[in-house]
Amino acid sequence: MLTSPFFMPLVGGILIGLAASVLYGLNGRIAGISGIFGRLIGNPSDRAWRLQFLGGLLLGSAILFAIFPDRFVIEVPRSLPAFGVAGILVGFGTQLANGCTSGHGVCGLSRFSLRSLAATLTFIASAILTVWLVSFVWGGHI
Repeated sequence: MLTSPFFMPLVGGILIGLAASVLYGLNGRIAGISGIFGRLIGNPSDRAWRLQFLGGLLLGSAILFAIFPDRFVIEVPRSLPAFGVAGILVGFGTQLANGCTSGHGVCGLSRFSLRSLAATLTFIASAILTVWLVSFVWGGHI
């Protein structure tokens, strides 16, 4: 049951929603990872909760890796430059959209934000287009 392919994503989704709700309820902050990380350097008085939140993400991942190391093994047939370009494009997109999928997709949609709906639909459309281009136009090799 605990290692079921349906159980782990369900628990993950519940934990993401719970973490976003607690952060918003207790601090009035949106759990947008790009914003939390991106504003880490700015205001020293605002740094503690950001470090705690990001530390919790890393610690939770480390614990899950220690318990279920096989769940972290994936094979992605892409080159290192392709990952670099993808990272730059994602960074550009999060700046352009003023947030990332966690901020807009999880927190913004739950607050019925039209801006977040537009951003999330754009993220999804961009992902579909990218998969189509890489898989069918470039034959899966980039």
